[in-house]
This record gives sequence, C-alpha cells and structure tokens, in this order.
Amino acid sequence: MTTVNLRNWQRYVPRQQQEHNPYHSGSGAHGDWSHAIRQDRDNTRTRSRPVGSPRRLILPHSQEAGDPYYIGDVYEQSQIRLKLSEPLGSNGRTSTPYLAHIDRLTDNGWPQLRYLADWMRVTTAPPKWKFLSKQDKNERASRVKVALLEFRADSATRHDISTTAQLAALSSDSSMENKRLVSRLFVVEDLSRDVIETLGSNLDVDPMFFRGHISDYTWYNTRDPWIELPEIDLVSRNRSFFHVRYAHTRYFRSLRSYGLARLQAGGFNVLRRINREGNWAPGADIPGSDVGMLRSSMSFWVQPRKAKRTDHVTGILLVDPSITEGFPLWGDYNDFAPCPSIAHDLPQRPPRGSTFDDIMYWLQYMSVQDIESIARDPRIWFQKPLSIVCAEWLKLLRYANTRLSQLEWEVEDPYLRNRQEDLSATLDKLHSWRRRFPIYKTIVSEVLSKVIRRDQFVHATANSLLLLEKDFEILLEDLNNFHDRAERIMSVVTAVIAIEESKKALEQNRSLARLTYLAVIFVPLSFVSSFFAMSEDITKLTQTFWIYFAVAIPVTLLSLAVVRFSDTVFDIPRRIMRRFRRKKFHYTD
Repeated sequence: MTTVNLRNWQRYVPRQQQEHNPYHSGSGAHGDWSHAIRQDRDNTRTRSRPVGSPRRLILPHSQEAGDPYYIGDVYEQSQIRLKLSEPLGSNGRTSTPYLAHIDRLTDNGWPQLRYLADWMRVTTAPPKWKFLSKQDKNERASRVKVALLEFRADSATRHDISTTAQLAALSSDSSMENKRLVSRLFVVEDLSRDVIETLGSNLDVDPMFFRGHISDYTWYNTRDPWIELPEIDLVSRNRSFFHVRYAHTRYFRSLRSYGLARLQAGGFNVLRRINREGNWAPGADIPGSDVGMLRSSMSFWVQPRKAKRTDHVTGILLVDPSITEGFPLWGDYNDFAPCPSIAHDLPQRPPRGSTFDDIMYWLQYMSVQDIESIARDPRIWFQKPLSIVCAEWLKLLRYANTRLSQLEWEVEDPYLRNRQEDLSATLDKLHSWRRRFPIYKTIVSEVLSKVIRRDQFVHATANSLLLLEKDFEILLEDLNNFHDRAERIMSVVTAVIAIEESKKALEQNRSLARLTYLAVIFVPLSFVSSFFAMSEDITKLTQTFWIYFAVAIPVTLLSLAVVRFSDTVFDIPRRIMRRFRRKKFHYTD
C-alpha cells in the first residue's frame, strides 16, 4: 500500500503564501499539516467537516492519489472484483443480491456496470481503494441520509431515515399499501453501498440509474474503466430516470479554506471534485481568496407502474452532499417565491443550508394542486430541484461575466500591456474559460433535450418541466454569447501580444543601431592606433603624434558618413536605372 507524504498536500498552496498558511511550517520534514488537520477537526465539528486521516480524504485523479490504474484498466479484469467478491452462503445466496445482479449484467451485455460494482465493493470511488482502512469502508458503506416524503390527498409527511433497517422497512411494498398512500418520494444525499442495495432490491431500480450518478467525469482516456458511453436516444427516452449535471460555485477567503473544502469533498462517497478558478484581480479580491467550482449532479427515477396498484407512484431523487466550508458565492440565489406583501406575515422558512435541505423545504410544502398532479406527471417532484439547478447556472454565468470583464480590463490597462508576462497570465486565465464554455453548453443542451423536452416519461400524460424551458434556452444563449466573447477577447489579447512583441523587436533594433554607431566610431580609432603602434621605439612618435589625430578623425567622420548616408548613396544607382528605363520607354512609345 502506498504511503502518502503529508507534504504533498501543500501542492495547491503557492510557495509565496505558505508562510501565511496554517497548514505550513518551516520546521520539520512534513510541516505542520497533521497538527493543523487535528486542530481543525476539533474546532469545526459543528460544520460537518469529515473526520479522519488525510489518507481517507484523498481525491482520486490528484497528485496525492497517484496512478489510478492499479485497479485495472478497461481491458483487464477488475482487480477489485477478484479480491473483494463475497463468497456464496451455505444456502447458495449472498447478502448483497443487488450487487450480484449487477455482476451478472456486467458479464452479459452491460460492461459499463463494472464501475458500479467496483464502487459498491470499495464503498466509494474505486481509485480510493488503497487509501481506505476496513473501518473507513464500513463507515462509508453504512451511511444513510434519506428523507421519505409520503403524500396523501392534501398533505405530505416527512420521515428521516438514518439506518439501513429503517430504509428497508419503509421502502417495502407492504409499507405503502398499509398506509394507503398516493405517492412517496425517497430523497437521498450521498449514495452508499447499503442505500443502493436496499433501494435497488426493494424497488427493482435500474442499475444504470445509480451508475450515472456516482462519477463526475467530463472526458475519458482510452484505458479508463469508469468510461460511460452515451446511449442512443431510442434507449434513453424509454428509461424511467434522468440525470442533470451542473456546477456549484463557492467563495473561499483563503487558501486554507479552500484546502479544507478539498478535504471535505474527499469525504463524500460520490466522486465530486472542487476546482480552483485561480483568477483574482488585484485591488478587487482579497489576495489568496478564490472561487471553487464543484461538479454536481441530481438524478431522478420513477418506478414503472405495477399491475397490482396503478395508482401508486414511487420515486427516488439523488442529490449531492454540500460543501459547508467557505461561503455561497454572492450569498446564494434568491427565493423562488414572490416577496410577501408588507401586510402579510413572512413565511416560516428555515435558514438556507445544504442542497438537500433546500429541496426538502420545497417538496415538503407542495401545494394541493401539485400533489394532485403527481399521478399525471411525477416530474412535478423535480420542478423545484431543477429550478435550483437553473439558479446555480445563472450565478455561474454572472461570475463568468465578472471574470471576462476583468480580463478585458487587463487588456486595456497600458501598464499591463507593457509587461509581457502579465499578458501571458491573462491569456492563460482566458484559455481556462474557453475550455469550460463548450462543456457547459453540452451539459445545458442535454438538460433541454433529454429532460425538459422529453416527450414521454413512464406513464406521464403531462410535462411539468416545460415551465423551465425558456429559462434553460436563455442559459444556452448566454453560454453561446460568453463563448463568442471569450474567443474575441482571445483574438484581441493575441493581437496585443503580437504588437507588444513587435515594439520590443523595434526597440532592440534601435539598440543595435546605437551599438553600430559606437562600433563605427571606435573601430577606425582602434585601427589607426594599432597601425601606429607597429613602431618599436615609442619615443620616435613624439614628433609625429599629431598625425594620429590628423588621420583618425577624418577616417572616423568618413565612416560615420558612409553609415549615415549609405541608403542614399546606394539608392543613387537605382534611381539612375529607373530614370533610364522611363526615358527608354518614352522613346519607344
């Protein structure tokens, strides 16, 4: 098992700011990371920061994690399955029937489910396997944070579930039939092996639903075993689920705060990586502050109707855990409800917390009309979560506008234009946005085509998500405009850099010209002095010393004249030839 040096955790702290970082110390081989992590763990328990050693909080595909292919690449048999497969019991059965079902599917036509099977065995992203102790795996596997909303004709009842036994009891068919419910929705934060096993077995969930939620990759290498190929539309539109990806932005006042957020993301079961934007403007932002972008996802599934009870609707909504370190960028989005009148009392709304809490607030207080429409279109459950996604995208676009405006200002600043290294930094910042915008456009386009404009979804006879179609069309149009704007700025920056380089080249040529004049002055002097130095007796030159100046000065002036008027002198023959040609043509005409 590979040992991780704590010094590697300083990789996102620039050297010039390490002295201000509580995770860095000049003394000792590993700095003061271990002490700082223990101190932060003790002081921030109320902020829900993950507790444990840095090894279990390492994010895959980072410098600390090393080579991820030790689990085997896509062309090899899974090393995790070979070493962690559970043997069958004496009765020929296994304690994880849903996982066994996924293994059978993997071997018979659904190879991309291999990653889900490995994920369930490791209890988190498979590349983290070597960093987890047995205790860590057991803790991750048994995590259960689920809220069950039971809907009757005019109300909703919430049940918070924190154990696998509770989840198994409340997800059974008998539970719904005994309570005479109209519908029920399971809202899950941060998947775990036990949650997948319980809900997958009791509700007969398509494994591809869980498979699409557990990773955050935007592109793949040719060896990646976590590859997820897109499905043809004929298949995807008949699925009873869909996924929505988005980016969650968060502000950090210091690199220390960003470091804690990375550790917190490493404590999630689902793979969610937070990336620094790394673009702050002097005078506008606090030095060392930054904005992080967390790749996030929501997934929604509805159980196809059974022959016995066609009036029951059961759904699952998967949401990501939230980073609590730092602050929501610009104080988070506004409420979706209109501002109450001054004549009315304010609604009793709990303080805004995690995405899970926000979604539960909106779902728990659905109107009677919305509850009645669940049978016609279960997607009404996803209307407010999708509104939250739209609000996050709008905030990200406003932030992109801020950064692009700052980059435009950097190009206009004459001081920066005179410093080539600063313009190169501007070009690097701009390139990161040019790379992101096509990815963002693809994600928003998928939401429009595969979620909002989807014409059929299980038994639905209406589409409640069409109300958000215009909002996402505006999002896509803004992304196209920002992408074009970034391309224009890139052209301007490239042109400015080329102009500045031309100015520098011209200045260098002028400097060389000055050196040429100096050479013209001193070379004749050196020649003449060398010529007269050929005499062995220097005293003999006393009578002829004036000859040195008499010869050196005219020779120097002649050399300067030749250099100064060389263009004119050499141009005389060309002008004579041109006049001769003109006269010749005149006589011939």
